[in-house]
Amino acid sequence: MVDRKCVSCGKIQDKKDMIKITKDFSTGRVIINKNSKQFGRSAYLCYNRDCIETGIKKNKISKALRCTLPEDVKGNLINEF
Repeated sequence: MVDRKCVSCGKIQDKKDMIKITKDFSTGRVIINKNSKQFGRSAYLCYNRDCIETGIKKNKISKALRCTLPEDVKGNLINEF
């Protein structure tokens, strides 16, 4: 069991139970990393609408990734989860 911390609420869970958002090491693109195959700086969120919205509104995801979160990724997070 590999535990990760939600950047929004701070709850610690197994990483397979969380959404992984990664800033790709080689390209700098920010993606929702569903299969954990991309390497780079990552942030984790609970599968919880409140955590997703708080992470976006309070820029917690951007701070964790050390970059601006693109609008398409924000839209995908809100619509998919």
